[in-house]
Amino acid sequence: MIIPQFRDLWRFRAPLSADEIRRTERWLATARVALTIAAEVTLWMQPERGTAHSRWLYWLLTVYFVHAVVVMLLVRFRPQSTRAFRVVVHVADILWPVLIYLFATAQRGPFVLFFVFVLAAAAYRWGLWETVATALTAVVLLWAETWIVRSGWDWLALPRLGVSAHELDSQQLVLFSVYLLVLGFLLGYMSENQKKVRAERAVITRVLSSTRVEAGLTGTMQQILGEVMSIYGASRVLSASQEANSYRVFLAELTRGAVGAESLRWREALPDTEKAYLFDSPADAIYAIRNRDGFHTVFLQTDGTRLRDPGTGFLDALAQVEKFDKMVSLKLVFGSGWSGRVFIFDPALMGDPEEEMRFLLEFAQQVGPAIYNVYLMRRLRERAGALERARFARELHDGAIQSLIAVEMQLDVLRRQSGTQSPVVKTELGRIQKLLREEVLKLRELMQAMKSFEVDADRLLGFISDTVERFRRETGIAAEFVSEMERVDLAQKGCRELARIVQESLVNVRKHSGAHHVLVRLAQRAGNLQLTVEDDGKGFSFTGTLSGSELETSGKGPAVIRERVRLLAGELTIESTPGHGARLEVRIPPARKANHG
Repeated sequence: MIIPQFRDLWRFRAPLSADEIRRTERWLATARVALTIAAEVTLWMQPERGTAHSRWLYWLLTVYFVHAVVVMLLVRFRPQSTRAFRVVVHVADILWPVLIYLFATAQRGPFVLFFVFVLAAAAYRWGLWETVATALTAVVLLWAETWIVRSGWDWLALPRLGVSAHELDSQQLVLFSVYLLVLGFLLGYMSENQKKVRAERAVITRVLSSTRVEAGLTGTMQQILGEVMSIYGASRVLSASQEANSYRVFLAELTRGAVGAESLRWREALPDTEKAYLFDSPADAIYAIRNRDGFHTVFLQTDGTRLRDPGTGFLDALAQVEKFDKMVSLKLVFGSGWSGRVFIFDPALMGDPEEEMRFLLEFAQQVGPAIYNVYLMRRLRERAGALERARFARELHDGAIQSLIAVEMQLDVLRRQSGTQSPVVKTELGRIQKLLREEVLKLRELMQAMKSFEVDADRLLGFISDTVERFRRETGIAAEFVSEMERVDLAQKGCRELARIVQESLVNVRKHSGAHHVLVRLAQRAGNLQLTVEDDGKGFSFTGTLSGSELETSGKGPAVIRERVRLLAGELTIESTPGHGARLEVRIPPARKANHG
């Protein structure tokens, strides 16, 4: 596809289907016949003025009527209307008014409507420039016609046809030419803008129809950001979003490659760059282009009102983390759960900034809820999956686990009764009993992981205490929970993640440490919530203390716990002494205000 220099010259014009084109031609054909009949009736109702017209005018109108009827029949019965057919009909529509103008010497008023019709037909079929070209062609033909008449070509027998050079006044022709050009421009301009609106609706409809729950949030964002990149010819499109009850800022970036848009890439904004993306501004849409003095900007609110100088300090901060010469930013709010901004960097096909941003604001208002619906549907599916896993966990508890426990008890009885038998048999029974006990513990841990639980600040301490107590009963490892706090000031999502960290830590202790004692402590240190899990087991494969970033770089430590600590925007530290145990410490910062929204 050939990309024009400015998007306003085409406005990603929505292509008409073959059926729409055929319907358009049918409407024009009906209007052409009606216009010819109206002209005939006008002449018939003014018999006293009829002598002022050339008698050939009646024949011209009759032939034009036949032409209009033939075109109408062809349009109705042809299976499709080709471009060549439409062009030929349009050229004929230009020539007929020019001829009629020549013979309607005395009273041209009613016949001006033929020129209006051909200009309206061009505007209806195409757009601004085609309509202006039609008006210009008609003007050129009128002046050529006038020049021929005034040249006195007697062999044309113009006087016999009722055509007089005196009737072709130059001053009137100049005024009429100006009228035609102005009318052509106005009709074309209105048609172009109507087609822009139609094309915008088509883009929004296409994007909305492409959102699928099956594609997930990543696939939906890929489709929408890719559409925006294609429309504006941008080098990059970036979405920065933040969940209402989370501190993390997620960046979804789409970059133009050699053969089109590349795959969407998710990354997390660094803590010191979050405010550069989710800055505070009263403007919902921002356009900025770099110049010698800094930035030339345009700011709009949601209702399209332009703001005057609301401040541009945030642009300098953004320019430090993202390189650009031209940028469009749009505020997005996805329901009550998510908020953020979309950035279009270095768009190549920008028209009037205000018009572009008004379209983008409407685009966001229509597409934003669709994205949020995909997000909610995914969460609903996850919730349904959690309920199904909980049901399966209950089935495990009431079925397989109980059966395994019964078998393990029978083996224990059999092992005790086999004291007089071969030591080999007694040892083998003990090994099988141990394997069964281990499998029961694994199934219990799987069951706990599958359960969907809701833990808030009021129930967190009790939940951790019950978890540690259950761990002590089931494993025989001495475990203790100590809390220096009466209540935890943490959001429900944070409480759930902290409870999962405790569960995962105890599972790792049982599987890998060989410890005899475990201490779980919850305390408040320097304004941070601090969780500590200590054991006297084997420790990790390293000696010393490693921070979360060091664990991430080296790939050491439990990956699941590292990820959960990242979700809490916390800090993870592991101290290991091989052969003497390990100490896991999680520090969670106090609740802070979201960067945006």
